[in-house]
Formats: sequence, C-alpha cells, structure tokens
Amino acid sequence: MGTNQAIALEDREIPVLEPGHDMASVTAKISDIVLERPLSIGWVAGVVFCSGLVLLLTTAVGYLFMKGTGIWGINIPVGWGFAIVNFVWWIGIGHAGTLISAILHLLRQSWRNSINRFAEAMTLFAVMCAGLFPLIHTGRPWLAYWMFPIPNTMSYWPQFRSPLLWDVFAVSTYGTISLVFWYTGLIPDLATLRDRASNKYIRLIYGALAMGWRGEARHWERYESAYLLLAGLSTPLVLSVHTVVSFDFAISIMPGWHTTVFPPYFVAGAIYSGFAMVLILVIPVRAVYNLRDMITEKHLDIAAKVMLATGLIVAYGYILEIYMAWYAGPKSIDWFTVHNRFFGPYAGPYWMLWMCNIIVPQVLWIKSVRRSPVLLFLISLVVLGGMWLERFVIIILSLHRDFVPSSWGMFYPTRWDWATYVGTLGLFVTMIFLFVRVLPMISIFEIRMLLPESHVHPVDAKHGGVALEGKH
Repeated sequence: MGTNQAIALEDREIPVLEPGHDMASVTAKISDIVLERPLSIGWVAGVVFCSGLVLLLTTAVGYLFMKGTGIWGINIPVGWGFAIVNFVWWIGIGHAGTLISAILHLLRQSWRNSINRFAEAMTLFAVMCAGLFPLIHTGRPWLAYWMFPIPNTMSYWPQFRSPLLWDVFAVSTYGTISLVFWYTGLIPDLATLRDRASNKYIRLIYGALAMGWRGEARHWERYESAYLLLAGLSTPLVLSVHTVVSFDFAISIMPGWHTTVFPPYFVAGAIYSGFAMVLILVIPVRAVYNLRDMITEKHLDIAAKVMLATGLIVAYGYILEIYMAWYAGPKSIDWFTVHNRFFGPYAGPYWMLWMCNIIVPQVLWIKSVRRSPVLLFLISLVVLGGMWLERFVIIILSLHRDFVPSSWGMFYPTRWDWATYVGTLGLFVTMIFLFVRVLPMISIFEIRMLLPESHVHPVDAKHGGVALEGKH
C-alpha cells in the first residue's frame, strides 16, 4: 500500500473499536455473553414480564377468533383501524436492518459491523409482528392460503390488481430474503461458538447450525459470494417493500391518500423509525453488556445523522401534502382533509406527530446530543411514538371523513385493540431477549477483520503505511 493511500486512511475516521483489543479478546468478549455469562435477575425479570405481554397477545387473538373483528373499534367508514396502523409501523421498523446490512455492505461502510447483526435480528422480529396484523385483520386467518396462486378445486385465483395482494408477496419475499441473509452472516460465528462451547450438547447444536464450517479458503470464497449476492437481492427490497405498502393508500381515491409522494415518503419514514428502534435497543444493550468499546459513540453519532436526514425527508413530505392541498384550492377535498387534520377531532394526534417527528429531532444538529446515549435514547423513543402517530393520522383521518357527510364517523380503539398492539411489543422484546442470550449480537469475524484498521497509528501511516500492509 502506498503512502498516499495510507495517509488517506489516516484521515478517515473509522468507528470500529476503542484501543486495547486483539482478536482473542474480541472473540472471548462476544462469545462469552452466550456461553459463559450466567443469567442475570434483570434478564429473567425482563423475559417474564414480556412473556406476560405475549400471553396477553395470545388471549386477545384467541378471543378475536371466537368473536370476530367486532371486538375492535373498526366500523363503517373506518374499516382499517389499529391492525393496519400497526402493520405499517412494524414493517417500517424492519427497514433499518436491511439498510445497515445490505446497502452499507455494498458501499463498504465499516461502521455497520458493530450493529448489523442486531439490526438484522430486529428486522426479522419486526416483520413477524407486522405479518400478524393483516392475517388477523381479515377475520378468517384460516383462509389465508387463498391469497397465494395455488391450484384449488374452486378455481379461485387472487386478484393481482389489488395492492393488498402485492403486500403478501412483498412482505413474504422481504422476510424470506432477510432470514437467509441473517443466517448466512451467522455461519462463521456459529462455528466459533461450536469450537468454544464446553457442553457437548450445546456444541452439537451450534455445530449443526454451522453446517460444517471450518474456515477453509473455499468456505470463505463461497461465503463471500453468497453474502454479496444476498446483499444485492436485499437492496431493492428496502425500496420496494414499503413502496408497495404505500400503494395500499396511494392507488385509492381516498382524500389524503391519493398522492404520488407516498412511495418515497413511506420509505424515508420507514428508515427513520427503523433507526430509532435500533438506537432504542442498542443503547441499553451496550451499557448492560459493557460493549461501549465496540458500539462506540461514533456509531451512535452516525445513526443519529441518518435519523436526522430521513426526518428532514419526512418533513418535506408533510409540507408537500399541505402545499398540494393549498394549490388545489379552498373548495377541494384535499384542502378539507388538511383543514380537518389541523382543527378536526383528531387535531391533537396530528400536532403531536409534528412535535415528535419534526420539532424534537432538530436537536440532533448538535454533536454533543448525537453522542449522548441518554438523550439519543429519549429522542428515539419520541420519534418512534411520532411515527406511530403518523400512521394513525394517515389511516384514520382519511377514512373517518369521506367525500359525503353521510359516510362520516369516528374511530375509538377498544381494549382489545390496545391488547393486541401491546402484545406484539412484548413478543418483539421477548425475541430480542432470547436473541442476545443464544446468538452473538455482534459479528465476531467482521470485527476481527477490522482490527488492523482500528489499530493504525498516525506515525505508522505517515511513514508509508507499514502497519496497514500487514493486514494484506
């Protein structure tokens, strides 16, 4: 490596690790969380509490199957209620994982390596929670197979012109590719756990999951080819999945929905809420498991910058909606919809989403705020709540005021609406708890590969990059 390249690497700030690590210490620190660390009282209490919320979800869904969707607050004209609000919200949360894993991998962004495994797991769990809502919203989940084009005796075929059917294929494809991508990235680390496990039964389980990985050159060659291919397949899904979800609304003629800004607006909002959830999960985990030297303040800073950028895109979508309604004229249905949002019966949630999604995140322009774990955690909570309110406003406020006053109505969520939503939160967090205990939450081999970069001394770089040459 030449001198100019070494100096260029010196000038680039690589947020990989704090000093004081070698390959053995990285492997031990991450793998021992799974293999050696005893269960803490806090972990057990968290799992018990969240399992109680899962039981609440099971009760709510079971009662729904017995009584029907009439136990919810949906009515005429608000036929889409909490189920679709929460579906769009959960799908959005899952976008950050694919963005961090696939797109940043293709762009060779080294900072992703400390949080990509966590984000990928979050994506899978969020998609699982999201897929539950359209399934139970139909009221007949045992007939869900009708949505797939399989031969049947009644010659019934899905309506492929319906964007609701597009959701089935988009979300199922997204979930499948994300699962395969996540598992492929886990294989080298599963082999590490297999080799370090002292219990023969645990070693057998990890050995089966590692599929015979031995770290040979041909194994790495095939792994890198497969991982790159899956990253390429996953990248368009970041744009396509939430674009298809936005078509549920944009293709209709409902006031407030029929707009061409929805696809990019939904994608930006999904990444916005997804990074907020990543920070909400990563910040406590790095503190509890003492991972501040691997998930550094620089990682939090970059994630906060992504939130700030996508939040500005979301703000642009809000302003554009208001402008287009104003441009249509004071007697248009679009202006009535905007006026109803400003001063109607749901004005409170509308102004609250402006405060949560646009006003509060502007403090992220301040570097000290972006690097403060406590402040960043609180801001992420605010953003996540604001993005849920945004979905509520989009769906409910357009449906409850149709074109004619005779089809107007109000939506009031019932305790079963809230029980189902809170139950999915418990399911999501329960799976996160289990994930951090049975699988490495940080990619061991990727961190080890980046150790030479994080240990370059400025003097070495200025003298021709001798320290960097050893990496190759």
